[in-house]
Amino acid sequence: MTTSMNWLYWAFLSAFFAALTAVFAKIGIQNVDSDLATLVRTSIIVIVLTVFVWFTGKWSNPFALSSRTWFFLGLSGLATGASWVCYFRALQIGEASKVAPVDKLSLVLVAVFAFAFLGERPTLREWSGIVMVAAGVFVISFKR
Repeated sequence: MTTSMNWLYWAFLSAFFAALTAVFAKIGIQNVDSDLATLVRTSIIVIVLTVFVWFTGKWSNPFALSSRTWFFLGLSGLATGASWVCYFRALQIGEASKVAPVDKLSLVLVAVFAFAFLGERPTLREWSGIVMVAAGVFVISFKR
């Protein structure tokens, strides 16, 4: 696999694990408050990532990071936390096969935000795919 396509490999793995996340979470949050479930999941993620970073030799002093890096990673962390709280609440009261695709509307929003703020310019073909994803989300999420 070429280096330029490594992102695709990791993105597919991300999608695979995100799908497992939805199914496992739906099973795990039965009879549990969704916010408590989010806290438990987050605690496990912190522990696993700490061990992973330590044992792979990637640990470095986080306080040596620039204030800009801290600021934007902090904003990303806040957005992630808000997303997880909302996702678990939706998953607790909705069907996983509907909640997860609607959650993936984030793909459309990322494309729009990346265009507006990062200067990324998807091709007409890529915009067509993004529009199809948006259309699919709306077909799934709204009843007749």
